[in-house]
Amino acid sequence: MTNQKRTRSINLAQMRKGFALKPLSVGIAGILLSACADDRQEAKIYTSLEDCTRDNPGATAQCEAAYKTALDEAARTSPRFNSEYDCEYEFGANQCRQAESGGSSFFVPFMAGYMVSSLLSPNRYYSQPIYTSYSPYSPFRSRWISADGYVFDGDIRKRDYRVSPDVYKPKPTVNRTINRGGFGSSVRAKSSWGSSSRSGGWGG
Repeated sequence: MTNQKRTRSINLAQMRKGFALKPLSVGIAGILLSACADDRQEAKIYTSLEDCTRDNPGATAQCEAAYKTALDEAARTSPRFNSEYDCEYEFGANQCRQAESGGSSFFVPFMAGYMVSSLLSPNRYYSQPIYTSYSPYSPFRSRWISADGYVFDGDIRKRDYRVSPDVYKPKPTVNRTINRGGFGSSVRAKSSWGSSSRSGGWGG
C-alpha cells in the first residue's frame, strides 16, 4: 500500500587499477539496487470476485478470502461522511451507500475494487479495498486510491502494480465522519508530501 561520464586516464597502471575495482563496485551497486527493487511486491487490482477467479482459476479459495478481507477492511476503514451529498461530492453520483455503526448513521463510498498481492502462496497473500471517484470535483477522479488517501499511478485502466509492503499495513479504524471536501483535501496534502508519506487516516 507508491528517476536517475567517465574520464579516461592515459596512465596504464591507473587504468588497470580502475578495471580491477570496477567489477566489485558494479557488483555492490547491483546488489543494493536489487535489494531496493525486491522490497516491492507484485500486486493486481480486481473489480470483482469473478474477475479474480477468472484470472486465477487454480486459486478460487484465495480469491474468495481476499475479497472477504477487503470487504471487512472497507467496513472498518472507509472514509465516513455526514451526508450522502458530502460523500457523492468526493466520489460521484450513486457511488455511496448508507451504513451504521455504534448507533450512528453515515455514508461511505462503494468499494470499487481490491488490490491483491501474489496468490501463488496460499497462506501469504494480502488484500486491501480500493476506491475511485467519478466526481468532477475530485483530485483522484478515475484514479485508484486506498482508504487512507494513497493515490496509485495511472488511471483505473491500469490493474498491475509493483507496490511497497506498506500498502498492505493495517489502517486505523475510522470512528468519526468528515464533511464535503475533507477527503480530497487530505489527498492533495499527501500528494504534496510525496507518495511515500503515509499518515494515519482522517477518521480515526
